[in-house]
Amino acid sequence: MAMVFIGVDPHKLSVTIEVVDDHESVLGTGRFATDKAGYAAMRKQVRGWPERVWAVEGSNGAGRPLAQRLLADGEHVVDVPAKLSARARLLDTGHNRKTDAHDAHAVAVVAVRTPGLRVLSYDSELEALRMLVDRREELTRQRVQTVNRLQRLLSELTPGKAKKDLTALQAKAILASVRPRDLAGKTRRRLAVEQLTELVAADKKTKALSKELKAIVLSRGSHLMDLRGVGPVVAARTLADVGDVARFADRNRFASWTGTAPLDASSGEQDRHRLSRAGNRRMNHMIHIAAISQIRLASEGRTYYRRKLAEGKKPLEAIRCLKRRISDALYRQLVADARAVETGPGGHCGATQESSAVDVPPHIDTSDQPLPGPAPTTLPAAVARANPHPGSAPQMTRRRAGAVKVERPTGRTTLTATSAGAHSKEPIPAP
Repeated sequence: MAMVFIGVDPHKLSVTIEVVDDHESVLGTGRFATDKAGYAAMRKQVRGWPERVWAVEGSNGAGRPLAQRLLADGEHVVDVPAKLSARARLLDTGHNRKTDAHDAHAVAVVAVRTPGLRVLSYDSELEALRMLVDRREELTRQRVQTVNRLQRLLSELTPGKAKKDLTALQAKAILASVRPRDLAGKTRRRLAVEQLTELVAADKKTKALSKELKAIVLSRGSHLMDLRGVGPVVAARTLADVGDVARFADRNRFASWTGTAPLDASSGEQDRHRLSRAGNRRMNHMIHIAAISQIRLASEGRTYYRRKLAEGKKPLEAIRCLKRRISDALYRQLVADARAVETGPGGHCGATQESSAVDVPPHIDTSDQPLPGPAPTTLPAAVARANPHPGSAPQMTRRRAGAVKVERPTGRTTLTATSAGAHSKEPIPAP
């Protein structure tokens, strides 16, 4: 039986699907709830097509729960970026008005026309890592709010003696020295004690989560924490959001994804670049934390930062340059870890696990061609993970192997990443 593609437009409480074949002929549609009964009914409707591929829009956002359920049940799932589905919807309907049915059809069309879509894999450890990192981030925000409320109460109890960076021990000492006698003062102190209790609990949970994240990162054989300024939280967020590093063709694509590659804003004889606010903002924040840590420590990153200041760059511009170098270092370490897993504990002959944020080739500035054209791949083949569910379809893997050319509205021809992490070595013709 021929392969069919199931376009999925996911929501929290409902999901709309459309089944199409290789010729984009509609074979079936449906709208189902996301509860247990609706999920079972959706899978029952598509049971007649054993060779099927689920195309989920936004598998890292609203479509993540459904994509993970499908992967856990042994289904083949690909990720469809929202930008591609929006373009397909505009070209198919002539307008960009959204409905669930139009969205599902656009997602299915993208799956048929784009063999280079990223194939998702089920990794329960990475999923657990992502949830733990998210939980720690929530606790961090909660702690900041608690400290702010505690600071306000303490500034009223002890005017003129506010602490800039308040800790739980300092707050406890301040409260122990205050004994108000009026009703308002007693109430204020009682509320401050409650906030202090919440602060102590948040610190305890955050410390336990950091310890758990470190254990998971080390158990996966990752050496990201060997980089200066990269702790358990930064390493865990990197592993959880990156997933398979083979989906990035080179360090420039990775820098574009992390938002550390400046955008070209040159005009005429003026050669300049501007700040990019695109990409994964959570990863950009993690790299910013690593950059600030390197500047505060006696590291090569601080030396590089000061050299950029000596060259006439402003502090924020120097930090952005350092963030780009840290992004390159993270990419190299991820690739080295993937190769170590593929070749065994020994790795390649002569390989090293050490990496630095500033050990790129000399005479290359971070603003020089931040996003060059497709380069020969330096990535290994994707690491094959054991499939916990039988019934995989090798036809799909062969169908999605190799590189494809995607025509964009600007007329440029680019090389998309393949599902297996391999890329064609044939030259790309100029547009």
